[in-house]
Amino acid sequence: MDRYAVMGYPVAHSLSPQIHALFAKATGQPMVYERIGPHPEAFEEAVAQFRSQGGKGLNITLPFKERAYALADRRSARAQAAGAANTLDFRAGDIYADNTDGVGLVRDLERNLGCKLLGRSVLLLGAGGAARGVVEPLLAAGVTRLVVANRTPSRAEILLDQLRHSGGIAPDRMSHCMACGLDGIPQGSYHFIINATSGSLSGEVPALPGWVFGPQALAYDMVYGKGSTPFMTLARDQGVARSVDGLGMLVEQAAESFHLWRGVYPETAPVLQLLRAELG
Repeated sequence: MDRYAVMGYPVAHSLSPQIHALFAKATGQPMVYERIGPHPEAFEEAVAQFRSQGGKGLNITLPFKERAYALADRRSARAQAAGAANTLDFRAGDIYADNTDGVGLVRDLERNLGCKLLGRSVLLLGAGGAARGVVEPLLAAGVTRLVVANRTPSRAEILLDQLRHSGGIAPDRMSHCMACGLDGIPQGSYHFIINATSGSLSGEVPALPGWVFGPQALAYDMVYGKGSTPFMTLARDQGVARSVDGLGMLVEQAAESFHLWRGVYPETAPVLQLLRAELG
């Protein structure tokens, strides 16, 4: 049985093992998938140990995505554009890094939720690895305004500056982006407010002006769990008509990682439906 795992800190909440077990059963793949939660100081050592024990690949979650990228010998174009990796593949004898977060988000929004991204405006909250992974795919989907807002404005500015110099995003697309602090968000209407911070895991929500939550906007939290996340609750309290969590993104990015590792693409709708029913 080929061995795979998700690595993060914390990681006990991750549904990735269940998702990949369902994918493996549906496609007849001989594999096992587990959770590994190394202390942040021991991340690189944990990856090396997993490889030495015959592990074939890893999914990487908070807070290790940028460090996973730095570990790689080879990187996909979308990982290079993001400067972060959520998928590592060891089968060729080296470390290959990919980033499936962005394609997972776009597929969830467009396929599962029926949203149109072409010509839309997006407010992206956060400037860490999760935010890095979705900028290029959102722009590639046709978003015409992308504001990256972070509690520390300089981190948002650094993120966009690094993406501009990554070579993975065309300059004309980057011209649609701007960075700011949470208290400096430009006035205007946003079709999507996407929370790429980890605040909902600890019960925290970004300190946002209420006007950003227009009644026709969709509030999207990359975090998922039972019931509404704190960010979803905040958005609804501010009058948003529709708020969703990141469960669909999780399933879609997992399917892309599964395809990279196993060469087959699993159906996602049955898995998403099952998990949604379990989480209520």
